[in-house]
Amino acid sequence: MSVDLNCIRAAHERIRPYVKRTPVLTSSRLDEASGASLFFKCENFQKIGAFKARGATNAVFSLDDATARRGVATHSSGNHGAAVARAAKLRGIPSQIVMPSNSAKVKVRAVESYGAQIVFCEPTEAAREAACAEVIKKTGATLIHSFENEDVMAGQGTAAVELLEDIADLDLVMCPVGGGGLLSGTAVAVKSMRPKIKTIATEPENVDDAAQSFRAGRLIQTEKKFTIADGLRTNVGAPNFALIQRYVDDIVTVSEEAIVSAMRTIWETMKIIVEPSAAVPYAAITDCKIDVAGKRVGIILTGGNVDLGALPWSL
Repeated sequence: MSVDLNCIRAAHERIRPYVKRTPVLTSSRLDEASGASLFFKCENFQKIGAFKARGATNAVFSLDDATARRGVATHSSGNHGAAVARAAKLRGIPSQIVMPSNSAKVKVRAVESYGAQIVFCEPTEAAREAACAEVIKKTGATLIHSFENEDVMAGQGTAAVELLEDIADLDLVMCPVGGGGLLSGTAVAVKSMRPKIKTIATEPENVDDAAQSFRAGRLIQTEKKFTIADGLRTNVGAPNFALIQRYVDDIVTVSEEAIVSAMRTIWETMKIIVEPSAAVPYAAITDCKIDVAGKRVGIILTGGNVDLGALPWSL
């Protein structure tokens, strides 16, 4: 199976009872500043506060009953972990979430609130994978990977389906890229529904493996430096990259300063809370990394889970 529009539409039906159809908001001030018409798909209002609810719910509810009874497991620094825990609770099955020891407290509390069993590990990709493999060996749980899972990708693509159903005649759709679950689902949905719309991904300069891979035409793994957009630190997945190569028009990168500034502008102007990763597409506009003048632009605001005790402009 590969992810196509049929999978995404099936996912949309499957998850409909369990997720929100989030609103699309606009701002005349941000339109004026950018010289474009911007349409923000507000996944910060989604269940668990992020688009991850879509993919995780689709993956958990796609399992057959016998498999589901053994439970599900994943490793995640936050939003995906909470999304899997919530979906498992809705389905009445156990969940085991491996989290790095330095995960934001707000994200740990969210995972706990859904009754998941948390296993903490060292904050490295290798430690996360090893701890998760150990949990699966012990429990027989099914791994719900945060992006290298076709049911997850299909679920994430449902946000773009709603955006295109709600807003006519977009010229381009923008979303951030980390592991590539959202981007691959979004790009497949957009190109299948409206082939003329461009899909452009955005990424922090400090963690630009997807942009490097896109330019080189092959998967490049990079050492991860710090970025305030912690949800985007992951290297892009191989199955995701195959879809990105086929369906995505461009990937641009933005500075840390631009991300903080974009996040603050959205808070102040639109009066909504977005996390740093969600501000990355708007940062590409304010940083002039992409020409949007006169265009109609859909932007997926990916989430709003922020540690309010550590806001970047008050440190």
